[in-house]
Amino acid sequence: MSEPTGRALARALGRGLYAVTPDETDTTRLLGLVEQVLTGQPALLQYRNKLAAPALRREQAIAVHAACRRAGVPVVINDDLALALDIGADGVHLGRDDGDPAAARRALGPGRILGVSCYNEWSRAVAGAQAGVDYVAFGAMFVSPTKPQAGRASLDLIERARRELALPVAAIGGITLDNAAQVVAAGADLVAVISDLFAAADPAERAAAYRALWSASPSA
Repeated sequence: MSEPTGRALARALGRGLYAVTPDETDTTRLLGLVEQVLTGQPALLQYRNKLAAPALRREQAIAVHAACRRAGVPVVINDDLALALDIGADGVHLGRDDGDPAAARRALGPGRILGVSCYNEWSRAVAGAQAGVDYVAFGAMFVSPTKPQAGRASLDLIERARRELALPVAAIGGITLDNAAQVVAAGADLVAVISDLFAAADPAERAAAYRALWSASPSA
């Protein structure tokens, strides 16, 4: 059976953990953490590093991509369409200032994943859907240690997106194992986690615990 691509790939992800890498400049340590998380079979992994210089980001992205390939987990690149295309990643995730989603869709073609940050703005989700994105992400759902000044998004946005958009919905921002059940119950297909996952004493065990949330949810 051939592998699903593009929108088919995004929908084939189902519901699950969306692992987002931390700002780690030690590539060996980062890969060790990524490989632990991958044993918990996240639905999707995003390579993100706001501290690394371009050369280091490319080096790390290539290594993370290879690890994800071995684990059978799709990987998207944060905020950098050119890097995603350069290394042949499965797709890219774009924020507000990271380019036009419609242009990114054309550049990626139908065979790669495109996700967008919608923050707490319904209009961005609608525009993203019209531009051909594969998933929309809302947040911060809770106070985020990564972006403490980020505006808060409500669970109502997730519920509305599930009703009105024929797209997977991701939730991000301040999510921990203690509060993740709330966004899963609201209908989040993907729960994006950085700190509570990669800073855990046992990232593999924590990833598996997140994965189990969907089997326990009545909407799973």
